[in-house]
Amino acid sequence: MSTALVTGASSGIGESFARELASLNTDLILVARSQDKLEQLAQELSSKYQVKTEVIVKDLTEPAAGQAIFDQVQAQGLTVDLLINNAGFGDYGTFCDRPLSKQLAMIQLNMTVLVELTGLFLPLMQQRGSGGIINISSIAGFQPLPYMSVYAATKAFVLNFSEALWAENKDTGVNILAVCPGPTESGFWQRADFPDNFPGTSSSIMSESETVVKEALKAMKKKESTIVTGGIANQLLVNVPRFVPRDFLVSAVEKQFKK
Repeated sequence: MSTALVTGASSGIGESFARELASLNTDLILVARSQDKLEQLAQELSSKYQVKTEVIVKDLTEPAAGQAIFDQVQAQGLTVDLLINNAGFGDYGTFCDRPLSKQLAMIQLNMTVLVELTGLFLPLMQQRGSGGIINISSIAGFQPLPYMSVYAATKAFVLNFSEALWAENKDTGVNILAVCPGPTESGFWQRADFPDNFPGTSSSIMSESETVVKEALKAMKKKESTIVTGGIANQLLVNVPRFVPRDFLVSAVEKQFKK
C-alpha cells in the first residue's frame, strides 16, 4: 500500500485529496496547523477506508518547517510515495497597504516550504525509482495580478519550478505535476480578505475541490507536467494572454481586480 503526505490537509483541496486518496486505498500523512480538524479527518478516513493515517501538526510558515516534517516522517519509519504540496494562501489589496509580514509568510508557505519538502523527499523517490509530487499552483501563475502581486508571483514560481523538475525527472520513475486550479470552493477567499461582493468569489463560477483533485490524479497517471483544471474557461484565461501585449494585459487585469 502506498503512502501520501498532504500539506494543508485540514480543508479545501488538501482535504479533498486526503478523502480521494483514502478511497483509493492510500495511507495518509496529514499536515496542517489545525490539530482538531486533522485528527477528526484522520479518524474518519481510517475508520471508513481502513487506511493508516498519521497526523503532523505544524505551522508551515515557520522557518525549517519542512525539515521538521521530514525528520518526523523518517523517525516513524514511513515512506512517502506521493508528496502533495498543497498548503498556501493569498492576500488581496495594494501591496503597500497590506502587512509585509503576511506577504513574507506567504512566500515561506507557497514557495519556500514547498521547495524544502521537495528537496528532502525527491532524492529518496529517485533512489527507489518511483514516486510522485503534486504541487498546487494556480491559473494566477500565468500572468501578473495587480492587488494579488505576491500571490501570483509565488504561483508562477511553483509552476515553473514544477515543470522544470518534471523534465529533469522523466527518466527517474518520479512524476512531477503542477496543478493550476481556477476559482475553487474553499476558505481561500476569506483568508485573502476579498470583498464579499467581488465578482470572482461568486459560487456560480467556482469549481468544487473534489473535481480539481480528480482531474489532478488523472493527469498524474498520464505523467503530464501541468494541468489547468476547471474546463475551457480557465484554458482561455491562461492561453489568450500569451498573444496580448504585456502592458495592455496588466492594465486590463488591474481594472478587473480593483475594488
